[in-house]
Amino acid sequence: MNLLKKLIAVLALVPALALAEGYQLDHAPDQSKDLASLQRGAKLFVNYCLNCHAASSMRYNRLRDIGLNEDEVKTNLLFTTDKVGDLMTISMNPKDAKQWFGVTPPDLSVIARAKASEEGSGTDWLYTYLRAFYKDDSRPTGWNNMVFPNVGMPHVFWELQGTQKPVYVKSTEGEGKDAKEESKFDHFELIKPGKMSKQEYDVAVADLVSYLDWMSEPTRNLRQQLGVWVLLFLGVLVVLTWRLNASYWKDIK
Repeated sequence: MNLLKKLIAVLALVPALALAEGYQLDHAPDQSKDLASLQRGAKLFVNYCLNCHAASSMRYNRLRDIGLNEDEVKTNLLFTTDKVGDLMTISMNPKDAKQWFGVTPPDLSVIARAKASEEGSGTDWLYTYLRAFYKDDSRPTGWNNMVFPNVGMPHVFWELQGTQKPVYVKSTEGEGKDAKEESKFDHFELIKPGKMSKQEYDVAVADLVSYLDWMSEPTRNLRQQLGVWVLLFLGVLVVLTWRLNASYWKDIK
């Protein structure tokens, strides 16, 4: 419990700068019940995210809940020294990570819930963020992000997405002496294609985000299913209780 509280506290410190900058969040496809999507997302997470980001509240054997058996987990998603019952931790030293990236990469166990806000869900934030990296040679990593300006994280999916740059348009705000010319972001321009097309990359990101959302609360789908049955049971119980009460008092004036 203390570990979970620490994780939420750390993640809460990461500002959702997209809202401050007025960058529009895209709606993330809801694939939380699509097992194939969750499995693809788990593979992306292990291959690309788990090198720097831990998920220390999640065990590999929980992946059975999305349709994977132990052999599939061992063959496709485990590193050599890991076991199926192990937590999803990393070997990177936090001090080294802070020196390399400027900040220790946050634990991703509950990142989808931590990023939720009044103006967008956590999945919307993550879905937009992972598609908003662009080349910026002024940054130490060579990358920047439109959703999270001056982010310390490099673009780990650049080989899949390719390299893009932001295109700005000039607009005039105000009139007369108060008029000011400003540059506003308009769209991204692809300057070097990746291994995936834009549509394929969007699908891959949706898979990853769906997995991160599932990982934040693995029992949510089961809880919702049980909730429906509980409500149905209570509804039937109310009717039976009402009729029993009517039968009990019918001869009493």
